[in-house]
Amino acid sequence: MATLKETRTRITSIRNTSKITQAMRMVAAAKLRRAQDAITAARPYANQLQKILSNLAAAETDFVHPFFESRSALQNVMLIVVSSDRGLCGGFNANLLRATRERIERLQNEHPGVQITVIPVGRRSVNAFRKRSEAIAKEFPDVFLKLEFTTALEIAQMASDAFLAHRADRVEVMHSEFVSVIRQDVRALQLLPIAPNAVEETAAKHTSNVDYLFEPTRADILDALLPQYLNVQVWKALLDSNAAEQAARMMAMENATNNARDLISSLQLIYNRERQAAITKEMLEIVGGAEALSAS
Repeated sequence: MATLKETRTRITSIRNTSKITQAMRMVAAAKLRRAQDAITAARPYANQLQKILSNLAAAETDFVHPFFESRSALQNVMLIVVSSDRGLCGGFNANLLRATRERIERLQNEHPGVQITVIPVGRRSVNAFRKRSEAIAKEFPDVFLKLEFTTALEIAQMASDAFLAHRADRVEVMHSEFVSVIRQDVRALQLLPIAPNAVEETAAKHTSNVDYLFEPTRADILDALLPQYLNVQVWKALLDSNAAEQAARMMAMENATNNARDLISSLQLIYNRERQAAITKEMLEIVGGAEALSAS
């Protein structure tokens, strides 16, 4: 059984830890507010860009942009895996990396001989794929220390260049989507080729049977619009992952703080019992000694 001093030391240590986790929860809450505002502000532009793209895709023409080219035989797949830079965010990174491993296994089972190339974004993703056999196109560690749009531009440019040069037959983004403070879902977004089903679904919502006039041409508009679309999709994935990370960290630190408080209560009860037992033992010794003196 632990002594009174050991129990008191444990209570002090856990109380100090709870102060740290409480402070980290408050910091994560402040960062979450900014990250949530950023993703909320980016979504209307992304949705409007998707709507315009849907109108262009719905137009009747023989021209097919290379970004829409679907290749039946997948020989090379590029995965952009977006994790966090730091830990202490519960199962955020573990869930993402597990879903990525399952996705890689599914691709290898469905397309035997497929070559997987990875662009890890975030230090946790970089460290994880350094230990694996997949080829790494380029590493992006510590991007969330100061998240900038130029990072999304570089990643989207690498993806489009690889797809157009046939170094990648498909490009997917594995990231965590911010749904709510208590829910973050891992998503696999097909970046290239642009999925016709998603475009047609959006077109059905926003368009009717109307003929569109394109100036200068539909091909010129697509050449200008589609790179922006890719940039926005990658940027949206980074913003989503950042907000999801802060939400996961806030909940993890809140749970850690609550657990520390519960543990302190249990230890305090044990400490009080031990202290009461020690006092009772001392009183019995005093009474026994007094009785022995009186008897003698």
